[in-house]
Amino acid sequence: MFITQKAKKWKVAASLVACAVASLVVCSEPSSVAFAAKRITDSTPRQDGFRMPGEFEEQKQIWMVWPERPDNWRNGGKPAQEAFINVACAIAEFEPVTMLVSNGQYANARARLPEHIRVVEMSNDDAWVRDSGPTFVINDKGEIRGCDWTFNAWGGLVDGLYFPWANDDNLAQKVCELEGIDSYHTKGFVLEGGAIHVDGEGTLITTEMCLLSEGRNPHMNKGQIENMLREYLNVDKIIWVKDGIDPDETNGHIDLVASFIRPGEVACIWTDDPNNPFYETCQAAYKTLSEATDAKGRKLKVWKLTMPKNVVYQEGTATVDRTETTRALEDGDKCAASYMNFLIVNGGVIVPQYGDEYDSLAIEQFKKMFPDRKVVGVQTREVIYGGGNIHCITQHQPKA
Repeated sequence: MFITQKAKKWKVAASLVACAVASLVVCSEPSSVAFAAKRITDSTPRQDGFRMPGEFEEQKQIWMVWPERPDNWRNGGKPAQEAFINVACAIAEFEPVTMLVSNGQYANARARLPEHIRVVEMSNDDAWVRDSGPTFVINDKGEIRGCDWTFNAWGGLVDGLYFPWANDDNLAQKVCELEGIDSYHTKGFVLEGGAIHVDGEGTLITTEMCLLSEGRNPHMNKGQIENMLREYLNVDKIIWVKDGIDPDETNGHIDLVASFIRPGEVACIWTDDPNNPFYETCQAAYKTLSEATDAKGRKLKVWKLTMPKNVVYQEGTATVDRTETTRALEDGDKCAASYMNFLIVNGGVIVPQYGDEYDSLAIEQFKKMFPDRKVVGVQTREVIYGGGNIHCITQHQPKA
């Protein structure tokens, strides 16, 4: 290649500048240094003294992912985006919120969200960060790590909701690296954050419908799955509720059915209307939890949380794109609308509202369950059309 004398001079000058900069970097002593987060594959949280805390324990921030899939959200995701904004703003009254956004939607999200909500560009496949994001664990030394479960869109090629899901499967690692948090990678073990609730004192609740489903971990039996939960969440007692209320979406996540509100106390969905399509599931879950004891031998106190009076059905699906790699939505499909899909935050509780006759009743029940927290209702019908609700679209990061 022909190089002019002037080009040679510029090349030498650039080399000298590069050497000078490198020298400054090596010799300088910055006040703080960022270290790369490690992926831990030769140990478990239990072995290292880490545990998953209860959601009611103090938190650092909430993570969310901006919705945009036109083949899942109505009208190009614009109504859902408005609902996500309202949820984020409600949370931000109590603690920081970080919104993860794709490259194509970054400018839109940044313009529409308040300045105090952090917006970070990150590739994703859809907005369900409870399931694709990391499950955080802490220890008594003030340290925090993440559990990076394998994610396969709620069932993979058996009965998953979309394909591909590689961006979502990588999301947990990216979040941990962004925060400088070491993570435990469970390659080959599928789990979602919405499938589990813990009391922070050794007890976990989940559903057989979800964790024993064919699309999750068919190579493992119930005992082997329990062992993974014990090792990676540091729990001693696992309470199995038989079914969830969304078999066609998440295969029955527990966060639509029951949730710990504090150690020894759990909320459970309830209806005494035998004509309600969720009646049998509500009754069975309540019976299981009422007869259960936790890891410390306490008999659980079970709070009844009403279901909406009216069933929510899909509508407006003509504005949802049809593709061969995404589940098809139809008007009239039953939605798994539950007030149970709430989020506990520092000093508050963020509760779904549907424009239903029982919205106010649910708020009053939450006030009794959480007398020391502010209860905030947010209209989230657009979110339930996409297949989840407030708990599904958020992931809490505990304060270490």
